[in-house]
Amino acid sequence: MTGPDFSEIPLLDYSLALSSTTKPHFVQQLRNALINVGFLYLSNTNSVVDEELIERLKIYIPKLFALPQEEKDRIQKANSPHFLGYSKLGAELTKGKTDYREQFDIGTDHVSRWKPGDPDYYNVWGPSQYPDDALIPGFQDTMKTYLSQVAALGTHFITLIAEALGLPPDGLSRFYDTPDRMQHRGKVVQYPVPTERSESDQGVGPHYDAGFLTILLQASPHPGLQVQNLSGDWIDAPPIQGTFVINFGRALEFATKGIARATSHRVLSPPVGSSSPRYSVPLFHNIALDVRVRDPKYELEFPPEILRLRDERGKLSETDSINYSEFESQPSGMVQLLGRVRSHPDVAERHYPALFKQFFPDGLPKQGFGY
Repeated sequence: MTGPDFSEIPLLDYSLALSSTTKPHFVQQLRNALINVGFLYLSNTNSVVDEELIERLKIYIPKLFALPQEEKDRIQKANSPHFLGYSKLGAELTKGKTDYREQFDIGTDHVSRWKPGDPDYYNVWGPSQYPDDALIPGFQDTMKTYLSQVAALGTHFITLIAEALGLPPDGLSRFYDTPDRMQHRGKVVQYPVPTERSESDQGVGPHYDAGFLTILLQASPHPGLQVQNLSGDWIDAPPIQGTFVINFGRALEFATKGIARATSHRVLSPPVGSSSPRYSVPLFHNIALDVRVRDPKYELEFPPEILRLRDERGKLSETDSINYSEFESQPSGMVQLLGRVRSHPDVAERHYPALFKQFFPDGLPKQGFGY
């Protein structure tokens, strides 16, 4: 059994969860990953996410980043009040260092429900921006299908998380809205190869994820993802063909009274001299915008044996990551909005001027910041 100071990431076989005979073993493995690690590899997901679709998406990714710069700029994130679109290389800071990555934020299909008088955070979800299909034929359909299938995997995985925590399969359903009022958000990320003159090897600095879970496709064979254990050691999570990496976010940690573990992680740039960039495609499986995970009406009751496992692990120690503490008091949508305003001040200046002035009283900075 992996302990709190884990030295490797457990690998779980999703097909075991689909049989009544083997599901109890899967749930036990998942319970350990939830409480003691916060990360896992998941294999054999082809019953939900088509393997040929994944390979087709991988072929598109280098073509996406090779689009003319003017086409990428045409769908820049600043155009979108939903923070969906293109972000140029080096646009963000984490812990004072530049995140050396270029990315496209693309969500599952969604129509913004915001109308005048509604909270600003209702507008954090909405339609995506895609490049001209004539320049990259078939990418939009491929990406939409991929996000839909991975979101469906996440929806089922939430029921398995509930069971691993000693709850019924629908034990976490109170945190979700009807499907038409939900959006799950993806990114397609390129981490370029640094030069010997580069100031840092930071692809993205230490951070937590926000929601309940993240499903990550490591879309190239490069190492770089690292996960921080309670001793502060950085543990490599290299790509394993045919798997996703799943990790748990701060909202799940708060909602489960610290039973589920949100784990600090970072990405290092590919080693100097690598022949190609690192590519990855995370999907962030969100909870409903109005949910306040610490509100009494969302409080969960766990079996004594689950609470005992949390207590045996011990209190989660301070790490290099401190973000998303707002889940203590704010609705999920506001937590998302505040994080994006800080990270993307150009979007905030155009679409959320009051929040922009609050965070950036001296005007538009050259880079946003995670924290």
